[in-house]
Amino acid sequence: MGGNEQKGTLVLEDGSSFEGFSFGYEKPAAGEVVFNTGMVGYPESLTDPSYKGQILTLTYPLIGNYGVPGNREKSSISENFESDRIQVTALIVSDYSRAYSHWNSSMSLSEWLIMHKIPALCGIDTRALTKKLREKGVMLGRIIFKEDIGLYDPNKENLVAAVSTKRPAVHGNGKKRVLLLDCGAKNNIIRCLVRRGVSVMAVPWDHDISKERFDGLFISNGPGDPKMCKATIDSIRSAMQKNIPIMGICLGNQLLALAAGADTYKLKYGHRSQNQPCIDTETGRCYITSQNHGFAVDTKSLPRGWKGWFTNANDNTNEGIRHISKPFFSVQFHPEACPGPLDTGFLFDKFIEMIR
Repeated sequence: MGGNEQKGTLVLEDGSSFEGFSFGYEKPAAGEVVFNTGMVGYPESLTDPSYKGQILTLTYPLIGNYGVPGNREKSSISENFESDRIQVTALIVSDYSRAYSHWNSSMSLSEWLIMHKIPALCGIDTRALTKKLREKGVMLGRIIFKEDIGLYDPNKENLVAAVSTKRPAVHGNGKKRVLLLDCGAKNNIIRCLVRRGVSVMAVPWDHDISKERFDGLFISNGPGDPKMCKATIDSIRSAMQKNIPIMGICLGNQLLALAAGADTYKLKYGHRSQNQPCIDTETGRCYITSQNHGFAVDTKSLPRGWKGWFTNANDNTNEGIRHISKPFFSVQFHPEACPGPLDTGFLFDKFIEMIR
């Protein structure tokens, strides 16, 4: 560091603090402190709506070395990001690289954060912070500079309503139409569906789908507690009654389970990484997956006719469910992961086959 950087402090709800240096927008911020173990993909992670209300800690020690890509619009959705803005409340890293180099970079990570008014601290012992979060679980925290602020618990709010699209939008021009319940959908979900020849109509989380014509229902990822999305759950139930093919991802897995009559619960510190091993309980095959969620499905609560499909090899939590005879399934991980791994991209093909 050059020696002139503004100092800032991350203070956790248990009173512990971590002092670092600012490389973002210098304003106080509060939220839920979580960690992600991915080695690459910070532009995609920072714009992932599932991080709404969270102070994100990146465990990989070197961040910012390839800058931020330019946003050259070639379609109705962003080419290089997962949404139209940075979604995290703040960013915590160990070592920020002020020198960046990449053929597609247009600005530094610091410049991008300041542009979006997102505070960020470097020089933090992220290893010690991550160990604390693993032992105690996710905690509320705040970043303070010269002025202090109170704690903020994002899980008490309907975060899905904050990140969902405000009006319907159609992508692609395929003959078959997928209705996407946008609970904070990553852009790559839309890209993966459109590439497979269908049109995608993204609608708000509480949209009345009874008057829409569609061949398949897709439930997106998103932030927060799934039980706050009653309108979405009701829409899913109505589609199930008509035997319309359904696929869900991440929050979509939890919402489909709730619509089926099962229960969900909050994980200790969640799964946020690009290297979570998930086992297909029917074949025994293990897939490496990308994940970002803080809640999970209680497999034991699944009603008759449903079964757990994938299981996390690290902690045995649920990673997917499916109906044994009807065209409904969902997974907790991200088969559209951007950046990868893309081991489970075939699930999109399975969904399209069910529609056709």
